[in-house]
Amino acid sequence: MRLASIASRPTSFLAVILLLACWLCAQASAATSVAAVRVWPAPEYTRLTIETNSEVNYKVFALEKPDRLVIDLYSTKLDTELKKLPSKLAEDDSFLSGARVGQFKPGVTRVVLELRQKVSPEVFTLKPIGDYQHRLVVDIFPTVPVDPILTLLEGHGAKVRRGPTPPQSVELVPKEVLIVAIDAGHGGEDPGAIGRRGTKEKDIVLAIARDLKALVDKQPNMRGVLIRDGDYFVPLRKRVQKARKVRADMFVSIHADAFIKPHARGSSVFALSERGATSAAARWLAAKENEADLIGGVNIDVEDITLKQVLLDLSQTATINESLKLARSVLGEIGQINKLHKPHVEQAGFAVLKAPDIPSILVETAFLTNPAEERKLRGRRYQRKVANAVMKGIKQYFADNPPLVRGELALN
Repeated sequence: MRLASIASRPTSFLAVILLLACWLCAQASAATSVAAVRVWPAPEYTRLTIETNSEVNYKVFALEKPDRLVIDLYSTKLDTELKKLPSKLAEDDSFLSGARVGQFKPGVTRVVLELRQKVSPEVFTLKPIGDYQHRLVVDIFPTVPVDPILTLLEGHGAKVRRGPTPPQSVELVPKEVLIVAIDAGHGGEDPGAIGRRGTKEKDIVLAIARDLKALVDKQPNMRGVLIRDGDYFVPLRKRVQKARKVRADMFVSIHADAFIKPHARGSSVFALSERGATSAAARWLAAKENEADLIGGVNIDVEDITLKQVLLDLSQTATINESLKLARSVLGEIGQINKLHKPHVEQAGFAVLKAPDIPSILVETAFLTNPAEERKLRGRRYQRKVANAVMKGIKQYFADNPPLVRGELALN
């Protein structure tokens, strides 16, 4: 019996080793994998997105001398995609100067972001939506926010006397100058519609928006402000806020349409509606465009008092009436360069049009999901035609509806 007992021990020991190996393999396979890492630098902030196959547990904290932001990812593999992070930083990033990735200790992968300035990070997670899996989003904001008014004035040659903290002293913008806020839809994490040839709405509309700004700036009494001037995401509420902060006289949002069937075609112009959409298609499109925040990624835990006030002020129907006038002027010009999807201005509950005091329209330039119109949208010739048509509509609107004299744009 004693010999048999001793002989059985190696077998028992081998079984334990095998079980332990199986457990370790199971733990390794259960670890979170990184599917993609993306960095989106913008003038106002830089966004880092880490996309994973399952919800990630994390911890974020700051270090000083030098300034760094540390992100610890628990039970997360040090994947090839994560190792690519340092190479994805832009040289002209205003907030990040470098990044390091490594295995801090067993079970903890560490990301260290080297900072160019003091920052106020905002970190949140997003559940899977569309083509995206789970996402950890790190928005890196400056401790002193970028002032859109200063950016506008500096871009047009105003002398800015900068102090250590806002407010700043600047030259006045002449009160007769009209400010046109130009909003290129989507951006960054949110590509918008995608055509059969892979054309992304966010790229097309940014090109058109830049063309339109150049045309606006050529007018002796107008200045254009781009809400988005690069491939990054701006939440819908921020687009409205930025237009209001620069005291825009009008807001024009540029988009490229999409539909479930490829035969849909034509250009459209929309204004806000308080009483529901003017058609089922308009309602569907507004719902789709309003999903931009879900796809682009917004921290829903941040309370926005300004947005609440905007929504309360929507009873001011005078602004909607002005928006309809502007929309009709632009639609008439757009109809000269492309077939119209509908011969009249449509209305729906677009979140991006909800500024209570700025005439606001949304231009759907053509259908990216229509192969023929996708080809047109990809061409610079058509893009410039769209910008010219919108510019003509804007000029006609101002000619027919001179704006009230507003106060001079200044900072104390």
